[in-house]
Amino acid sequence: MPSDLHLTSAPRRRHSKTHWLLAAALCSLLASGCSRFRPHPETEYVYVIAKQSVLRDRFAAVSNRVGEVTNGQKLEVIERGRRAIKVKAPNGAVGWIEEKAVADQSVADQFDALQKKHANDPVVATAKATDDVYLHVSPGLDTDRFYRLSEGDGVSLLARATVPKPVSAGAALAVASDKANSTEPPPPPVMQDWWLVRGPNGETGWVYSRLIDVTVADTLERYAEGQHIVGGYVLATVDDPDSGVLNNGQTVTSIPEYVAVLNSGKAGLPYDFDQIRVFIWNLKKHRYETSFRERNIAGYLPVKLFKSKDPYGKGPDAQEELPAFSYTVLASGAPMPVPDPKTGEIKPGEGKPAALVTKTYRLEGNLCRRLLPPNTPAPEEAHLAPEPKKEKQAKRKR
Repeated sequence: MPSDLHLTSAPRRRHSKTHWLLAAALCSLLASGCSRFRPHPETEYVYVIAKQSVLRDRFAAVSNRVGEVTNGQKLEVIERGRRAIKVKAPNGAVGWIEEKAVADQSVADQFDALQKKHANDPVVATAKATDDVYLHVSPGLDTDRFYRLSEGDGVSLLARATVPKPVSAGAALAVASDKANSTEPPPPPVMQDWWLVRGPNGETGWVYSRLIDVTVADTLERYAEGQHIVGGYVLATVDDPDSGVLNNGQTVTSIPEYVAVLNSGKAGLPYDFDQIRVFIWNLKKHRYETSFRERNIAGYLPVKLFKSKDPYGKGPDAQEELPAFSYTVLASGAPMPVPDPKTGEIKPGEGKPAALVTKTYRLEGNLCRRLLPPNTPAPEEAHLAPEPKKEKQAKRKR
């Protein structure tokens, strides 16, 4: 009997030991499997918003310079400190950079979206940066910024917006106090104009209008008469071998003729321009003269330039393609547009085509003639100040 017990107990001990080993192996396998499926933290990136910044081996009063990064570069985040971030630059350099010198991925994504949204927008004018300036994600000095332009960089203007100038806390309290102690309505807020621009490398963002100068010929500046030139465009060119006009010591024989749009230069206007002029070249007197001028209008960009026949005229001259231009003005009776409260953009006649009137002119020799169907009165348009009646004008001419 004892021998029988011995024979039956030994296999049981071996069997339980095998179970223990299998269980241990299974737990180990499960543990390794779980680690494989556990999500690893995604790589974090930041982007340089400073013009240039230095990477240092530690964020301290005494540190060594280990690298340099420039505006727009993408940096891999290795470690975050209180006011600095340890990063890896595209060239492999690793060091610390101040947190205020970089923007996170969300800001970069907003600028990417802005660039894609306005990739095909028409250019309404060109300008140059008058200083090193930042592009903002939306109009306003307090909005996120990213790309930085250098002084002299050329930009394409796409759209205008107008927003209230930021008010300091002290000024806000003073205004509130004056309002409480006065029965007079508060003065309107001081406005700032901003332009949506496309930079030399396609970067897109909003820039404060006072930090750019519209690119116009020096010739037009002489004829501005104290007005601000919003845009100047070459309508045509004429050949004048006897012009006597010098440029870098050489006589210019091909003379450009211009369309220019102007306004008072005041910020916050509900229109882009209130005056349009066409400057042609007098071949006999070798100087510019005004061929066409219109004032007291609420005009909106863009000004379009093209070649056109006269669809309503007869004879060979009507079939000739001549320089032409068109622009839009506010229609009579239409409400003056106000800036969008969120974006600051001014979009006249949005959803109401009748609120705008498109005017097209054709340069015929030295005269600009409006293209209109025969026996059709011109659509009435809005004026910033009351216009004198035509009857009175006729009496004065007599």
